[in-house]
Amino acid sequence: MSPLPFIARSISNHCRRSSKPYYFSSQLFDLGKFTEPVKNNSSYHRHPWIKQSIRTLILQSASESVRLKRLLDVDSGIIEVKLDRPEAKNAIGKDMLRGLQHTLEAINEDSSANVVMICSSVPRVFCAGADLKERRTMSPSDTQAFVNSLRSAFSFLEGLCIPTIAVIEGAALGGGLEMALSCDLRICGEDAVFGMPETGLAIIPGAGGTQRLPRLVGKSVAKELIFTGRKIDARDAISMGLVNYCVPAGGAHLKALEVARDINQKGPLAIRMAKRSIDGGLEIDFPSALALEEECYEQLLNTKDRLEGLAAFSEKRKPRYKGE
Repeated sequence: MSPLPFIARSISNHCRRSSKPYYFSSQLFDLGKFTEPVKNNSSYHRHPWIKQSIRTLILQSASESVRLKRLLDVDSGIIEVKLDRPEAKNAIGKDMLRGLQHTLEAINEDSSANVVMICSSVPRVFCAGADLKERRTMSPSDTQAFVNSLRSAFSFLEGLCIPTIAVIEGAALGGGLEMALSCDLRICGEDAVFGMPETGLAIIPGAGGTQRLPRLVGKSVAKELIFTGRKIDARDAISMGLVNYCVPAGGAHLKALEVARDINQKGPLAIRMAKRSIDGGLEIDFPSALALEEECYEQLLNTKDRLEGLAAFSEKRKPRYKGE
């Protein structure tokens, strides 16, 4: 079966950054395998049955270990994704991966979503990484397929056209840290612990960790952390730029909600274009990046939101953006 594209909705079919579209198979892990990311800048056209059936598929198949919560009233537009597997410290197994895939696809289809918070329902842990008990039952080929699927899921998370915030209390290790690195922002409590212990298991971070960590904290620091598997605390994380904010233990969710609310009040189309311009521009030469910025700016010139922003400024009132 040919892979089916799951892409973010867009402004003029370009909301997701055009330099990084990702193809996924039409089935999930236990029914099929994700393909590797494919470089392709062409427009995508959804298969006819997807719009009608994907929401039903998500409701029927989503894992109990990953829950989606849409906030209401003044916080409408903010979505929380809660990891909820307390018996395994949110370790990522097949079921949790399947739930994460479905949840991200649901967000991808939600035109009202403006910002996503990835949280944990389990006290003192964000995500302990891969489920090593389950991993022991896998053959090498099964393990490779699982890691490929996990890498693709995190790339899908990274490629969402709306901002994503990792809310970290306690441990974010291995695949848990790789998930956090796939988000746009990271906010942690003072009790947070970070690390990539994979080399101690005679493997390497395989879901994007060897690529995203050095891009965030620098090559030398990333090499030391990955080579040694050393764990770092929240103070080290903030000093090296791994997290955006470090707050008192237990306060990460409140701070993340504060940041999410700030983002949610801005022009949603502008936020999407800003993310596309920043992420896409970092992967190309500077003149091409400026051209991308120009393209993103031009797509906002004729929007109702831009006119509303100017009117609100002139009338000294709060703007009422509609994403139009």
